[in-house]
Amino acid sequence: MERKYIFLILFLLGVFLLSIPWPLPAQKKQVDVIKINDAITPATADFISKSIEQAVKNRAECLVIQMDTPGGLDMSMRDIVKDIMNADIPIIVYVSPSGARAASAGVFITIAADIAAMAPGTNIGAAHPVAVGGGKMDRTMSEKVVNDAVAYIQSIAEKKGRNAKWAEQAVRESVSITEKEALKIKIIDLIAKDLTDLLEKIDGKTIEKPRGKIKLATKGLRTNVLEMGFRQRFLAVLSNPNIAYILMMIGLAGLYFELSNPGAIFPGVIGSISLILAFFAFRTLPVNYAGVLLILLGVFLFVAEIKVASYGLLTIGGLVSLTLGSIMLFESPIPALRASLTIIIPTVLFTAAFFFIAVTMALKAQLAKPATGSEGLVGEIGVAQTQLNPEGKVFIHGEFWNAYTDEAIEAREKIRVLKTEGLKLKVEKLKN
Repeated sequence: MERKYIFLILFLLGVFLLSIPWPLPAQKKQVDVIKINDAITPATADFISKSIEQAVKNRAECLVIQMDTPGGLDMSMRDIVKDIMNADIPIIVYVSPSGARAASAGVFITIAADIAAMAPGTNIGAAHPVAVGGGKMDRTMSEKVVNDAVAYIQSIAEKKGRNAKWAEQAVRESVSITEKEALKIKIIDLIAKDLTDLLEKIDGKTIEKPRGKIKLATKGLRTNVLEMGFRQRFLAVLSNPNIAYILMMIGLAGLYFELSNPGAIFPGVIGSISLILAFFAFRTLPVNYAGVLLILLGVFLFVAEIKVASYGLLTIGGLVSLTLGSIMLFESPIPALRASLTIIIPTVLFTAAFFFIAVTMALKAQLAKPATGSEGLVGEIGVAQTQLNPEGKVFIHGEFWNAYTDEAIEAREKIRVLKTEGLKLKVEKLKN
């Protein structure tokens, strides 16, 4: 009985000790950092969104977005601005390193930050909206888009206590300023030479967030750099206009090869996958579908050159159409959102050569004399096994055939096949 009481007492003691809210060991504070060094695309927006969530899970003091961008897509920029303004932790946008810029969409993102900072030798501005998807906006549509962008950036600037007047100029007049001017007119909060300097200067600042005021304590904290996950990296690769362009050309070539050689399977599979990925990428890029149509016209003209005697005019037309379509495929003032000429020119030449060679070989195969079956025997040389007067047997390609002739042929004489009639051959004596 005494043992039972002892075990019961130990059990109750264990339960009591486990129920006590013992203080957990203090978790070392950190500052999470991400780096954006390219155009603003859906991949960028997804990366920033996931990084904010991760920083909250890490209980980071704040998230620093170290940015160098030429701008990017409007919808992606707006997603980023919403994530920054509704984040549970302070978001610091730091235009860095020296030589970096926050242009176009980067202006909106910088102004939306809880703390905006720039490194020496950087600049910000040129946020005028541009047409995407091909063609130029008419005057009325242009005014609507500009006014919408102005109202948007002004509301952000007023919310964050920044210079709304300059923000309007950045949109309407595409003005750009240096980091010193930006600090002077209250576009940014401070200038920091590096990340360590930045963390020292923001230490002690109070940030207003949806869940209340947060006082930063960043001095001396370690930094934790967050990297893109596989999904974001894959999406970023697809969002590259050069990759999207090459995938489309591979897709067109693969499908053509499969359709002209049914049953090959591999080219059709590769072509289909490439086209699906290309059109998925087009959803994230400023695609001009007139360029797509010109590329398809170029492919059609290459095929037509083999069918129609144009003395090279259709080939020239195909090259011109393919080149113009490739150049027009992506319309953006931002080089990072356009296909490079160093990619376009070799791809156009390679594609033109591929279609010309492929179609030529296909045509030759269609016009070539049959090499198998009874039709393939026409013109072949054989030997008469029996006398043909007018019928008998001949030996051709290791096979015996019934044959007939318009002239008498002796056994063992050489013969030539003139035509086939079912399982019977018409032959003639081989003339020396």
